[in-house]
Amino acid sequence: MERNVILFDLDGTLTDSGEGIINCAVFALEHFGLSVPSREELRSIVGPPLFDTFRRYGVPEERLDEAVAVFRSRYNPIGIFENHPYPGVRELLQALKQDGHKLCVATSKPEEMANRVLSHFDLASFFDTVCGADLGETRSSKDAVIAYLLEQNGRSDDMLMVGDTKFDVLGAAAHGIPTIGVAWGYGKTADMKAAGAIAIADTPEQLLELIRNREETL
Repeated sequence: MERNVILFDLDGTLTDSGEGIINCAVFALEHFGLSVPSREELRSIVGPPLFDTFRRYGVPEERLDEAVAVFRSRYNPIGIFENHPYPGVRELLQALKQDGHKLCVATSKPEEMANRVLSHFDLASFFDTVCGADLGETRSSKDAVIAYLLEQNGRSDDMLMVGDTKFDVLGAAAHGIPTIGVAWGYGKTADMKAAGAIAIADTPEQLLELIRNREETL
């Protein structure tokens, strides 16, 4: 990889995918006759791997594959597009490319689905590499996805993660990569700070400023 490589989370960072993910999680929980939490509580499921989500809400271990399959039966044709890019994200990506950064996606969303989302919203051309989860559970955590990205592409002397949850911060830290958290997604800023985020951006414009200021001090 070249220098100045920025890894972006997808859900909750580039696009607001919460509506589709939550709708499909409710669909799956109802399939099992399980109690459905409030939509506010379900905001916390945007980002972490699906297997972890369904474990947390009572799906038996031996039926986790079924839960994920039910989720995807609605997500693939419908939920994936109950989604939109956050305001200012396109302009942010354009500016970062003009500044000479290499941009990548590192997401716990299955890679094929991540590519569909990026293509649908005409964001794919900004990214040199898109790495996501596999369809099972062998590569679903952010740590594992970033390990896969580094294995496929090599490592730069200067890498930065951008994400909206503590899982992004911790997954990147496992590989010695600092993270700037974004406050517009689905994670809690306090959790990201406690996990070691080097800064929190409230808007895409502020994120661009933080990245540029960081580059000036390296």
